[in-house]
Amino acid sequence: MTVSAEVIERARGIRLAVFDVDGVLTDGRLYFAPEGPEMKVFHARDGLGIKLLRRHGIEVAVISGRQSPVVARRMDALGVTHVYQGNDDKLPILRDLLKKLSLAPQACAYVGDDVIDLPPMSVAGLACTVADAHPAVRRAAHWITAAPGGQGSAREVCDLILTAQSALPDEWKPIS
Repeated sequence: MTVSAEVIERARGIRLAVFDVDGVLTDGRLYFAPEGPEMKVFHARDGLGIKLLRRHGIEVAVISGRQSPVVARRMDALGVTHVYQGNDDKLPILRDLLKKLSLAPQACAYVGDDVIDLPPMSVAGLACTVADAHPAVRRAAHWITAAPGGQGSAREVCDLILTAQSALPDEWKPIS
């Protein structure tokens, strides 16, 4: 996959990667059992990408408009401590997180897929989206993954950042 020099330059300075959940870390479909729990499907490659970011010293966060114990459980398993759920107004949460971590917006990558992600994408140094995102979100993104949400798209973003920062072994690099 080919990536523009501008996107690589933006990715070089990333110290925080923020992901939406439904439609980015999952395929966006919601599964409800009658009288039972909510279920979501996460891609294992996305999980490893998140772990690799953390190993490289990049903070990881999720901001989701929905509240779900499944998300809390998955993020706990990945060691992600910045987990914000249940609020459609994501920009104030992002601003507070940047302040808490003493980071400028340019040091943040934000990955979203729908219109409620536009405000945080507008301030992020690297705004990414998934292949099957809402058209307005695709227009606002600096970079669009090849994969749709929940199908390894978050891993593509992780690999982009790690490649730009020379943090992947050559044989792992998916982009040139």
